[in-house]
Amino acid sequence: MADPLAPALGVCYYPEHWPEEGWGREATRMADLGLRWVRVGEFAWSRLEPEPGRLAFDWLDRAIDTLAAAGLQVVLGTPTATPPKWLVDRYPEILPVGRDGRVRGFGSRRHVCFSSPAYRDETRRIVTLLAERYGGHPGVGAWQTDNEYGCHDTVRCYCPRCRSAFQDWLQQRYGTVEALNEAWWTVFWSQEVRDFGEIELPGQAVTESNPSHSLDFYRFASDQVVRYNRLQVDILRARSERPILHNTMGFFDHYDAFALAEGLDALAWDAYPLGMLEESPLPAAVKERYLRVGHPDLIGFNHDLLRGLKDRPFWVMEMQPGAVNWAKTNPLPADGAVRLWAHQAFAHGAEVVSYFRWRAALGAQELMHAGLELHDGRPAPASAEVRRVAAELAPVGGARPRVALLLDYEDLWATELQPHAEGWSYWGLQLAFYGVLRGLGVDVAVTHPDRDLTAFPLVVAPSLHLMDEARAQRLRRYVEGGGRLLLGPRSGAKTRSNLAQAPAPGPLRSLSGVRVDRVDALRPGVAGAVELADTVFGFTTWADLLDVDDASEPGAAQVLARYREPAYGGAAALTRRAVGKGACLTLGAWGDADLLSAVLRPLLAEAGVATTALPGGVRRSRVGRGALLNFGADDAAVDGVQVPGHGVTFLDPPE
Repeated sequence: MADPLAPALGVCYYPEHWPEEGWGREATRMADLGLRWVRVGEFAWSRLEPEPGRLAFDWLDRAIDTLAAAGLQVVLGTPTATPPKWLVDRYPEILPVGRDGRVRGFGSRRHVCFSSPAYRDETRRIVTLLAERYGGHPGVGAWQTDNEYGCHDTVRCYCPRCRSAFQDWLQQRYGTVEALNEAWWTVFWSQEVRDFGEIELPGQAVTESNPSHSLDFYRFASDQVVRYNRLQVDILRARSERPILHNTMGFFDHYDAFALAEGLDALAWDAYPLGMLEESPLPAAVKERYLRVGHPDLIGFNHDLLRGLKDRPFWVMEMQPGAVNWAKTNPLPADGAVRLWAHQAFAHGAEVVSYFRWRAALGAQELMHAGLELHDGRPAPASAEVRRVAAELAPVGGARPRVALLLDYEDLWATELQPHAEGWSYWGLQLAFYGVLRGLGVDVAVTHPDRDLTAFPLVVAPSLHLMDEARAQRLRRYVEGGGRLLLGPRSGAKTRSNLAQAPAPGPLRSLSGVRVDRVDALRPGVAGAVELADTVFGFTTWADLLDVDDASEPGAAQVLARYREPAYGGAAALTRRAVGKGACLTLGAWGDADLLSAVLRPLLAEAGVATTALPGGVRRSRVGRGALLNFGADDAAVDGVQVPGHGVTFLDPPE
C-alpha cells in the first residue's frame, strides 16, 4: 500500500506578462478556484537580467510574495530554456546546429547547445543567483530545472563542439579505436578510423549512417542532457531543501528519461490530451471518436511511465485547459473533459496537476492557446471544472501494480534506426500491449528492464532488442524465482553495440528455448494469421519465426501457436518454456488486440491478477485514487457500477 497522497492543483503563471497592479487580484482568484501551486519564472531571463550583469529580481520578489500572501506555493523555474538576445550576441557559440549544418538562431526558445562550455558557465551563474536568493524563501515550495529539455528537436546538435565532445565520449567508452572499430563493424564500406579525431557526427553522410555509430551518438546526446540537468540540480541542492523537478513531454524519446530522473526528486510531464491525439499516428476513425477527450491510453501510458521513472508519485506540470495552439488542428475539449483528465492523472498516482496557463496570452507564438482565464481576464469554461475537481480532491492511498511493462530508450533508438518495416514503431508496440492490459482493467507499471522485478508476478517485455549476458541473467533469475516473462518481437536481436546476435535471441536463447533465423516485415495494410488454441488471430508489421531448440528434450520450449503463412514453413509464433519456478513465453508476432488478449489472459490468471473486460473507452485505475474513467460519450457500467459519459466514478480504496 502506498503512502496516502494529498493531491493538489496548480497553474502556470507569467507575472512578467501582466500589469503588476493586477497580480494580487489574480492570486486571490487562483486561490479561490482551489489552486495551491503556481509555476513562475521559467522563461523570464530577459526580465531578470535585462543587460549583462544588471540584475532585476525585484519584480520576481514581489510576485512570489504576492502569490504567497494568497496562500499559494511557487514552483520556481530556472530560465535557461530562453537565453536573452544579449547573451546570444556575446556568445554566439551557444546556438545549436541542425543536422543540415545550419545554425539555429535566436527568435523562439531552446536555442542552446548542451555541449557549449559558455552556456554551461552562464547557466551556472544564473541558477546560482536564483538559488542563493530564493533557496530558503518560504513562498518557494519547489524548483523546476529549465523547461522541456529537447523540445523542437534540440537534443541532438551537430556543431563542432558536439563533434569534439562526442569523440571524447567515445574514447572514454571504448578506450581504443580498435575496440570502437570492432563494436561498430566499421570494416563494412571501409568505415574504419585510425583515431578518435577522425570520427564525424552521424546523419550527414550520402546515405544512412552506420547504425552503431548513430546509436552511440544518441547515447552521447542523451548523456549531455543528463549532465546539464545535473549541473543545475547540484547548484539548487546545495542551496535549497525544496524538491527539484523537471517537466518532460509525452512520448519524448531523444534522451533517456530514466537517467534524467536519477538526479531529481520527482518527474513531471506536460499533458495535452487533444494535441497529443491530433499528432498521433492513430487511425482517423479513432481520432474522430476521441476528438474532444483524447485517447485514454495515450494519456494513461505517459502517466504510468512518469510514475515508473522513479517509482513514486509524479506531477503534471502543464495540463491542457482548452484548445492548444501547436497541433495540426486544435479542437475544443468536450464538457467534462478537463475534469476527467485531472482525475485520470490522480488515479494513476499524480501528486499535483497544474494547468497551462492561467490567462491566455495576448501575443506571440502561443496567443491561440487557451488558459483558465480568457484574454481579457474573464473565467474560461474550464474554470468551473477545475473548481469542481478541487472540491473533489481527497487524501487517498493506492495499490501497487502487479504487472510490469518494460521500456528501454536504447531499445527504442536501435529499432527506430533500423525499423525494417514501414509500420514499425517502438511506442506503437508498447501501446498495443498496454492498451490490452488496460482494457482488461489491469494497473500497469512502466519500468526499466534492469530494475528489480521480483514484486511483479507478470512482466511484459514488448521488445527487449539490445541484449547482453548481464541483462539476460537478471531476467533468468526473475523467472527462476517464479516470475512469468512475456517477450515480444525483436527481443534479443542485437548486441549492446547494435550488431546482430548470431543467432538471435543471443543470451536470451537459454531462457526462452528458441532461435530466430528469419524475420518477416509486413507492408502496412497486410495482415498475417496465427493459430492459437484452435482459434485464428491476426498480426501485422512484424513476425519473428521461432524455432524451438531441442524440441524433443525434456525442458524444451512448448509451441503454443504457429503461423499459418505458407512462406513461414510452419514456424512457431508463440512458445513457452518452464524455467525454475516460473516461465518464459516468446511471442514473435506483433499481434492484434485479440491475439494479445488471448496470450495475456491466461498469464494474468496464473499470476493471480484479476481482470474485467471494460467497455470501449472506459478505464480503471487504483494506483492513486481509485476511479472508473469514461472517455466515451455514452454512460457505461462496470460490474454494476455506473460511470457517466465523459465522467468519473470514484472507487473505494483497495483493501
